[in-house]
Amino acid sequence: MMTVIKRVVTLLILLSMLAAGWIFYFANTPLHLPQSPYEFSLKQGSSLRTIARQFRAEGLLQEPWSFTVLARIFGKAGEIKAGNYLLDKEITPLQLIFKITRGDVSQSGIVFIEGWNFKQMRKLLNEHPAIKHDSAQLSDSDLLNQLGIQENNAEGLFFPDTYYFSNGMSDLSLLKRAHQIMTHRLDEAWKGRSPDLPYSTPYEALIMASIVEKETGRASERPTIAGVFINRLRIGMRLQTDPTVIYGLGESYDGNLHKRDLIADNAYNTYTRAGLPPTPIAMPGWASIQAALHPAATSALYFVGKGDGTHQFSRNLQEHNQAVARYQKTQFRNKIN
Repeated sequence: MMTVIKRVVTLLILLSMLAAGWIFYFANTPLHLPQSPYEFSLKQGSSLRTIARQFRAEGLLQEPWSFTVLARIFGKAGEIKAGNYLLDKEITPLQLIFKITRGDVSQSGIVFIEGWNFKQMRKLLNEHPAIKHDSAQLSDSDLLNQLGIQENNAEGLFFPDTYYFSNGMSDLSLLKRAHQIMTHRLDEAWKGRSPDLPYSTPYEALIMASIVEKETGRASERPTIAGVFINRLRIGMRLQTDPTVIYGLGESYDGNLHKRDLIADNAYNTYTRAGLPPTPIAMPGWASIQAALHPAATSALYFVGKGDGTHQFSRNLQEHNQAVARYQKTQFRNKIN
């Protein structure tokens, strides 16, 4: 009996030594940054476990357990400060813990808004006083070459979010970070996509996400909007979505969509051409990407705006025409009143 107890005690001591050795190794081994520089935000009230899972999802940590144990060993679990942080070089897990408990936050920020196009994004970068404007004189294609991006069109390739940085950082670095995040998030969503979607590549899903982004500002409607367009793709019906036409008009769009615009053929006119347009038409946010890859199960083929930011969905053209007549009449009355 004593022999068994001694063996158990010895085993426990060995396991404790192995665990301690692993924690020491983990604490002092530099983390590989998902991109450099790497920016992240910690929300007020986030728990240590939530933050560790966030770091894992963003590619900073391989597993969250060691990080949470390390923070608890040093008594830092309850001292984490909310804010926006920037890492521009490798950092060990222990250094990271002290950084986020000191509240060593970054200073400047820029917001790339969901639904913006690349031209709007570049304008914002060029006008930001804290950014070094290395790309200001580059064409879009030259800019893509500088960033090492293989796509021929920059639209939709950058993730809309708030980015924090040190003053004087190059706009190319910010664009690279936004592109890396979009690539990571899109790949993540693509791997977990619903089955039997009519996309051949993640890029096609990105195109759909950009259309969904421009069609509605209501997050709750995005999966259904995506479901309608996917139903159309499956039966060979044209998407007939106004935002793609507006995008194709470019500078000639005067704020109103005319009948002549809907019949004038170009690569982005989904009234005259079947299938998806050749590129995204805007920066889609995470909710739109998720909607494009996890559409709602719906039999609807049509939708019309109700005038309050929501839409009425219809299964066939007869129902749709009735909805159009009803809601157009309501909107006309509202204008009179």
